[in-house]
Amino acid sequence: MRINFQVSYADGTAAEATASVADQVAFEREHDRSIARLSDDFRLTDACWLAWHALRRTGKTSADFDAWIDGVDAVDIGESKIAPLAETTAPTGS
Repeated sequence: MRINFQVSYADGTAAEATASVADQVAFEREHDRSIARLSDDFRLTDACWLAWHALRRTGKTSADFDAWIDGVDAVDIGESKIAPLAETTAPTGS
């Protein structure tokens, strides 16, 4: 599953981020909480951390979390998408 974010900065700029499996695993390791339980105990910090981690992983920020969050005006969550499985062709008998 991928979670899309739109980040608006206080200086008027914006960035898009997609939290992929790598970001979600990092979240679970860092916070010792299952990503699957976010809907039960959602926190703004969770969305911000995932967006920041995705931006840092993709080289769109080098700031640490606290420095980055100081310049953030809003983090909006877009649609989550489940990546489709690659189609395979079943072998035919010979």
